[in-house]
Amino acid sequence: QVQLVERGGGLVQAGGSLRLSCAVSGSIFSINSMGWYRQAPGKQREMVATFSSGGITVYADSVKGRFRISRDDAAHTVYLQMSGLKPEDTAVYYCKADIKLHWFQNKFDDYWGQGTQVTVSS
Repeated sequence: QVQLVERGGGLVQAGGSLRLSCAVSGSIFSINSMGWYRQAPGKQREMVATFSSGGITVYADSVKGRFRISRDDAAHTVYLQMSGLKPEDTAVYYCKADIKLHWFQNKFDDYWGQGTQVTVSS
């Protein structure tokens, strides 16, 4: 069974830093894009950053210059280094991976982590 296990959330003061990690466990064939999303109370889930298998990164405008996404394909892990955190970054952060379990699949399927809370105090 495929699982995405996130780690690294917590409480931090404004201006501080946190590093999130998300590891894919289980038997898989390949991973395409990996990324981070977040959902604040009363708001819709939004994209924070994505990292394609081809090395292309995309960031939400609100985090450009402060967050950095990276991935370790050998470890099936994606990271999010967050710096210059602001109270408006407070949310539950979810990782997502586009995964093929088997070589014969025609498309990648979305898998989500359970979420990790990030709280930034002012």
